[in-house]
Amino acid sequence: MKEKLYTIIFEADTPSGKAFDVALILAIVASVMVTILDSVVSIRADYGTVLFILEWAFTALFALEYGLRIFCAKQRKRYALGFFGLVDFIGWAPTVIGLLVPGSHYLTTFRVLRVLRIFRVLKMAAYVKEADILATALKQGSRKIFVFLFAVLTLVILLGSLMYLIEGPENGFANIPVSIYWAIVTLTTVGYGDISPQTPLGQFLASWIMILGYAIIAVPTGIVSAEIIRSET
Repeated sequence: MKEKLYTIIFEADTPSGKAFDVALILAIVASVMVTILDSVVSIRADYGTVLFILEWAFTALFALEYGLRIFCAKQRKRYALGFFGLVDFIGWAPTVIGLLVPGSHYLTTFRVLRVLRIFRVLKMAAYVKEADILATALKQGSRKIFVFLFAVLTLVILLGSLMYLIEGPENGFANIPVSIYWAIVTLTTVGYGDISPQTPLGQFLASWIMILGYAIIAVPTGIVSAEIIRSET
């Protein structure tokens, strides 16, 4: 029985295994839709009871499936601590945790990560290979990206502190942390507009930071692109 369950649950190459995974993916998509609809106040007011029942039904289903995977897995610890094992756990745990921490059940939208199994179910080997190349490129360029992020962090601290000295609390820059927040928003070219410099010198510095932001955005893209090319050759 254990071997038969393993074949159905873990082997997507068999007819029964593929049918199981396809049905599971449909259930995952349906459960995510239930969670999304539950976050809409008007829908929850009209169909709250139905959504509640469906949510707990999906939770029970995924908890049972997780238990069966643990039961028939050949390497239980490896599965439980692996990527899909953790995602499978997230598939049902947030609803239970929601009893203790209100609102946390919305984390069940992370169930959608389990749809990644479709690459295995439909044998999309080419896509899996491309994903491996991207993962390898990110891993090989991780040190360069870390140095880049550290340099950006240092830069926003310096620029935020400088803007605090130029503008001061009277122009909305209440303290250095607020000024650093403004520097991050400006450097990333987001520009919420909730804080803006009023003095000519502050506006000049802000303009320079915005232009610098466009140049900085290209750096990590170039690093990853170079590593991808290296991985493919």
